Amino acid sequence: MIHKIASQLLHWKLALLVLLKPLGIWGIGILGAIDSAFLAVPMDLIVAGYVWSDRRHFWVYPILAALGATIGSLVPFYIGRTGGEWVLLKRVEPAKYEQMRARFDRHHWFAVAVPAAMPPPFPFKLFAFGAGVFEMRVVPYLAAVFVGRAAHYLLLAILVVRYGPTIVSVAMYEVTRHAPLFLLLMTALVAAFVAYALYRKRQKITEPTQSSPTS
Repeated sequence: MIHKIASQLLHWKLALLVLLKPLGIWGIGILGAIDSAFLAVPMDLIVAGYVWSDRRHFWVYPILAALGATIGSLVPFYIGRTGGEWVLLKRVEPAKYEQMRARFDRHHWFAVAVPAAMPPPFPFKLFAFGAGVFEMRVVPYLAAVFVGRAAHYLLLAILVVRYGPTIVSVAMYEVTRHAPLFLLLMTALVAAFVAYALYRKRQKITEPTQSSPTS
C-alpha cells in the first residue's frame, strides 16, 4: 500500500515539476499559493523533492513555499471577510457569534500561526476563513501564516536532509492510515497551545507589577 501511495505522489510531483520547470525555483512558491488558495497540492512531497535535489540551499525552498502559501491564503481570508459573517450568523445565535469573535480577537495570532504549521490533512483553510470572518488585520494575519508555514517547511527540509525524501512518503502513509486520529490529535494540540497561551497571559496579568518592599 505504501508503495502505491508513494508512486501516486511521485506522479503528481513529476507532472507539476514539468509544468513549472520554466519558472525555476519560483515554481514552488506558485504551488504554495495554489495549495493555500483553493486546490490541495502535495506540498510536503514537492518541497522534499526540491530540497533533496539542492541540499546545499535547503533553506531557500521552505521560505519560497511559505511566501507562496502566505499570498495564496488571502483567498479564503477575503472570502471569509466578504461573506463569511452572513454564513456563520445563519448557523449560530448572535450571542454565540459574539463569543466566538471575542475569543478570536484575544488569540487571533496563535489561532492562525499554529494551524498554519500543522501538516496535511489539517484543515488550515477553515482557520484562514475564520480569520477573515472575524476581521483580523491583514498584516498580522500574513505574518502568522508565514511564520507557521515557514516553521513547518523548514522542519520538513531538515528531516529530508537528515533522513532522505522517503521519510515524507512514510509519514504521509501513516497519516492516511490514521487520518481521524491524526486530526483529533492535531486539534487537541492546537487547543492545548491556545489554552496555555491564555493561561500565561492571565498569570502575567494577576502577578503584581512590583514586589512590595520588605522591612
